Amino acid sequence: LAAVRDAVAACRSGLGSERREDPDNATQRKLALALLGEVGETAARLLAAFVEEDLAKRYDVVWLGEQGSASAGPTSGASARTRVLRVAPLSVGGLLRERLFGERTVVLTSATLTLGGSFDALARQWGLPPEKALAETGAETRAGAGKVDPVPDPDAPRWSGLDVGSPFDHSRAGILYVAKRLPTPGRDGLPPAYLDEIASLVEASAGGALGLFSSMRAAKQATEALRGRLDQQILCQGDDATGLLVKRFAEDDATCLFGTLSLWQGVDVPGRSLRLVVIDRIPFPRPDDPLVAARQRAVDSRGGNGFLSVSATHAALLLAQGAGRLLRGMDDRGVVAVLDPRLVTARYAGFLRASLPPFWPTTDPDVVRAALRRLAVRTRC
Repeated sequence: LAAVRDAVAACRSGLGSERREDPDNATQRKLALALLGEVGETAARLLAAFVEEDLAKRYDVVWLGEQGSASAGPTSGASARTRVLRVAPLSVGGLLRERLFGERTVVLTSATLTLGGSFDALARQWGLPPEKALAETGAETRAGAGKVDPVPDPDAPRWSGLDVGSPFDHSRAGILYVAKRLPTPGRDGLPPAYLDEIASLVEASAGGALGLFSSMRAAKQATEALRGRLDQQILCQGDDATGLLVKRFAEDDATCLFGTLSLWQGVDVPGRSLRLVVIDRIPFPRPDDPLVAARQRAVDSRGGNGFLSVSATHAALLLAQGAGRLLRGMDDRGVVAVLDPRLVTARYAGFLRASLPPFWPTTDPDVVRAALRRLAVRTRC
């Protein structure tokens, strides 16, 4: 990296400044200087990341990753798998505070800003203090002038959160079913019990199922296992352009669509074509993700709970977005089925469930299958 930085400096020096007697090459020179500047700044940033010996206090995380396709070949059209050096900030909170929140009034709106029943989980990631600390500060200020502000950082941006609720009556319109009796998911794909559970749910609902899987491998496994087993047509992400698959899914209330991340966040299918959302497992980030691991270590080093602040918050946000696919219109009805029993058995389960819409909860498979059969009859009427 030091050699790259020094080579960039030598190239910039060799190119020299703009010359009036050489206007024909001025544009190329400016482009070359800009590209060299970018390479030099990145090399310097990578080197600076290693100055701080304490990993939890570094501004940037640097790791060796891969890009390209493992199946790339001369005729595949895909780029070969190569190693790449990556860098990302340990936290974006400081940047947001300095360049956004500290300079202007900002309004942030979303249906999934409250995780665990509070705005604080996401506020911390954005460099904002907990809302409770702000409330206590305001109370003390009103109680008497001259009292010391209890917020550790008096320069922290002030903010307030407002949850305006939802137009949906979730407890009447939807059911949250957690398959408590199933085994905890492992790393070897979907176990047979999971495939049996998906099949029974899809059969009860007579299709109309959106399967949200934590990996493309799991989505394809479920598709291949159930296509010859069920009467309903099953579409899988990758069979065609995602937009076309969603369109086909929406047009036929007996069709199912299985897929992964883009379907968790980008599907809007109001009406009877979507009455069952199946989530195979809690969508935690990969434990070997260098950026996630570094951020968890940083939180732990400050006395916090790195797993809850990073991995569980990430999972809660995706769960909320995935469950939000179910009710897209005021007349929609259906079931969100989570196959991962940890949503009711793990110590962090309460935080995750509090991040979901307040559907009527159950762990009884007979109850949920009966409800899906009633929905299937309603769809045919």
